[in-house]
Amino acid sequence: MTAMTRPIIVLVLLAVYVGLAFGLRTYLQFRRTGSSGFRGISGRPFSAAWLGGVLFALALFASIAAPFLALTSVDAPLVPSSWPVDIAGAGAFAGGTLFLLWSQGAMGTSWRIGVDASEVTGLVTAGPFAWVRNPIFSGMMLSAAGFVLLLPTRLAVASYAMLVLAIELQVRFVEEPYLERTHGETYHRYRAAVGRFIPGLGRP
Repeated sequence: MTAMTRPIIVLVLLAVYVGLAFGLRTYLQFRRTGSSGFRGISGRPFSAAWLGGVLFALALFASIAAPFLALTSVDAPLVPSSWPVDIAGAGAFAGGTLFLLWSQGAMGTSWRIGVDASEVTGLVTAGPFAWVRNPIFSGMMLSAAGFVLLLPTRLAVASYAMLVLAIELQVRFVEEPYLERTHGETYHRYRAAVGRFIPGLGRP
């Protein structure tokens, strides 16, 4: 790939990813439940939960802006491209996206973007959730790593760092406390047996 075609290809891949992971999933959720599943940013301003939501939005914006800045040569790749890296990046991007979509499907009508503390959703432990507690986020981080390998610019790297931090804040300060309150001992047993993002890792 040339210096000009690479950002265009990455932009197309990103558009497909956003369309499938957010657009299609939101549409399917609305058809099934009458709700988009979007619950917004949790927590009071500048709390850990609030910062997680803000960082997630900034990471998404930065990932979209990165190919455009690369096209205009404002933000050039940090390292030269190579076929092995391209193949690894494409594999990580595709694998992470497919795993994310599978995980979203496994959640069924319990799928949400954000958490509403007044809602009670089921505890999903089957499919990819039998391997890791947060497979949607695992797939998201893997596909984002592929994105950085395909377009290793400063802004792309920054978007990945923001995404990882956002996910950590969301999981630790929003989702896990909510699941503990909602499912009690059942969640405690599940948490003790299944890793947070990687099988076997992140258990209490």
